[in-house]
Amino acid sequence: MSSQPLPAAAPGSRRDQILAAAAELFARHGFHGVGIDDIGAAVGISGPALYRHFRSKDAMLGEMLTSISEMLLDGGQDRAEKFAEPRTLLTELVRFHVDFALDNPALITVQERNLGNLADPDRRKVRTLQRRYVEVWVGTIQDVTGIDEPEARAAALAVFGLINSTPHSRHLDRAQMGALLRRMAFSALTHGPVG
Repeated sequence: MSSQPLPAAAPGSRRDQILAAAAELFARHGFHGVGIDDIGAAVGISGPALYRHFRSKDAMLGEMLTSISEMLLDGGQDRAEKFAEPRTLLTELVRFHVDFALDNPALITVQERNLGNLADPDRRKVRTLQRRYVEVWVGTIQDVTGIDEPEARAAALAVFGLINSTPHSRHLDRAQMGALLRRMAFSALTHGPVG
């Protein structure tokens, strides 16, 4: 596989460095387009040496997508505990998700494209975490707008689609893109019908 150099590995444990490199590679080449040797080369070790950290490439993907879902849920719940006023909470949820997407484009891409490649237990865990994160948004959207639960759920998922499109639409610098996404997401969630 021909590859461009990866960005410097993120600080943290060796496992974190391996996961960061794997996320970049999976985002660029797809889960099935990346071998264990490719991941090892990206972090300066042999492919087989990765088995000291992960039992398989599938386990690596499972941990990667589970950790994304845990980070999102933890961030959403943390904000729900800190901000009681619904409109402020919605603003903070939007800000949090936009920042997460802009700071983790490879993880967003991997999650979008590779959920189906997870082993069943990992897929169930990720789906459960994702549902819990969506619920934080649904309740907040209902509190702000007064819309019913199905519409609030659809609105949350549509806004996630908007925000998570950032790996494919980086035409502005980070600050400009963040401001645009926050404005668009909040406006979409709080304005009345247009038709």
